[in-house]
Amino acid sequence: MLEAKNLNKEISIKKIDNETSNIKIFNNNILAEIVGEFNKNLIKIEKLTNTKIFFRGNSITVKGNKESIFTVSNSLIFLVNKFLVTSSIEDNDITYSIKKGDTLVNMEKSKSNIRSIDQVIKTPRRSVIPRSKKQSEYLKALLNEDIIISLGPAGTGKSYLAVSAAVNMLMEKKVEKVILSRPAVEAGERLGFLPGDMKEKVDPYLRPLYDALYDLFGYEKVQRKIETGEIEIAPLAFMRGRTLKNSFAILDEAQNASLTQIKMFLTRIGENSKIVVNGDPSQVDLINKNQSGLIQSTKILKNVKEIKCIEFDHTDVVRHPLVSKIIQAYQQKIDDKN
Repeated sequence: MLEAKNLNKEISIKKIDNETSNIKIFNNNILAEIVGEFNKNLIKIEKLTNTKIFFRGNSITVKGNKESIFTVSNSLIFLVNKFLVTSSIEDNDITYSIKKGDTLVNMEKSKSNIRSIDQVIKTPRRSVIPRSKKQSEYLKALLNEDIIISLGPAGTGKSYLAVSAAVNMLMEKKVEKVILSRPAVEAGERLGFLPGDMKEKVDPYLRPLYDALYDLFGYEKVQRKIETGEIEIAPLAFMRGRTLKNSFAILDEAQNASLTQIKMFLTRIGENSKIVVNGDPSQVDLINKNQSGLIQSTKILKNVKEIKCIEFDHTDVVRHPLVSKIIQAYQQKIDDKN
């Protein structure tokens, strides 16, 4: 658990009455990040908590019912601590801080429980924190286990957190190479029909992994590490016959891999290596969806205690709040059919 040593010096909360609370943030840099451009973050907090927020100088006054004021106060405590620990506040942090505040209201815990951050993964361009209990469990597994399989809908952070952990371990020289792989389903793994060299053929299918790398490392550093071989991008078909040593290997979109392919990928593990398999069982692109090996592999390996399986759901989505509602709506349709 991470809590900034000087958190108490940066924020104070004073209850005016049952419907009003006053919060002071003494560091102007932190205050500016929390308030946001044109007060956009405070406006978002107002909307999410059904409160009225008034901002003047370094003082934020919150009006609402007892529970909503408690939520906002804890949200701001979390955001101040997040900035002190990671030096940044992002759009997703606002929504997540409200979610944490709501949890404490429901559990009737004191505000001190909002102060800590479970884990922080530091990369060259940003610090990454888990934004749900399941993400925290996943990140812990990424740092401590050798093989991790994660299933869940888009937007739950499966790929991004895995790439974050891989970049962190590469920076700290705990591994020598990061390998990113993905089945090129649309081309049926027969990439010869596409124009260009091998890299140009494969790149379109690996774009989400590139995006995560660029976000965490920066474009120029990623390109340099690809040139030196510290980062390798490869289609799943090209992993056959290899033994991975001192590596962090990630198989993304594994719902489009067969049982045999996933077995092949998992058995590439060698000395001082880590393997992560990610996928969304609801987005199988194979012609025969029953050929997807992701869920089968999870069931087959469930009793192997050294392999950690994590299952996310819509509550772990950290994209736009509508994404969670869309996933729920589609899942309800599937459940109704069954």
